[in-house]
Amino acid sequence: MRRSDSDNSAAPADAASTREKLLEAAARLFLERGYAATGVSAVLAEAGVRSGSMYYFFKSKDDLLVGVLDRYLELLRPVLIEPVEAATADPIDRVFTLLAFYRHFLVSTNCRLGCPIGNLALEISDTHEEARQKVVQNFENWCAVVAGWLVDAGERLPASCDRGALSRYVLTVMEGGQMQAKAQKRIEPYDASIAGLRDHFNRLEAEARAEKERNG
Repeated sequence: MRRSDSDNSAAPADAASTREKLLEAAARLFLERGYAATGVSAVLAEAGVRSGSMYYFFKSKDDLLVGVLDRYLELLRPVLIEPVEAATADPIDRVFTLLAFYRHFLVSTNCRLGCPIGNLALEISDTHEEARQKVVQNFENWCAVVAGWLVDAGERLPASCDRGALSRYVLTVMEGGQMQAKAQKRIEPYDASIAGLRDHFNRLEAEARAEKERNG
């Protein structure tokens, strides 16, 4: 569907609100139905927006997908990171508080939806290059935050511990646990994944204490 000349003429009234409604609706439907199964008409109906207004902001459904992924990039800190950092000052507790957020979402949706970024990564990475790059950036930004917390943990982790690699392991456990919980429609696979990660952290902390004792 293409924009008409009249659609191009001026921004719709309350442009910022209209664009936000479109992004919110698209994000919700992409999560619930998947990207391929969500038509533009469904997004318009969900947002309560006319097609002319949508095509003022987004030239295509693919462009809307990129907008949704940009929105996730923008919301990472205010929606996820800042509440976690406000909840606890302990850097390792922050990791597991963040993972508890994903658990809460899984339980609240009966393990039906999973991670929006992870779902899109599986669906669109081979067919939408610009969107794939946005997915990668979302993952990289997430890992960078977690790696920062692990750096803040200082001597609680062994000196040889690669904080960046460990942050990626945390991401892998989180995404894999959600995928299994979604497939089985129960929270136990996620809990088992996080329990295994907690055990790994406990072992790292024990190694760091032993290292400190050896070094006097």
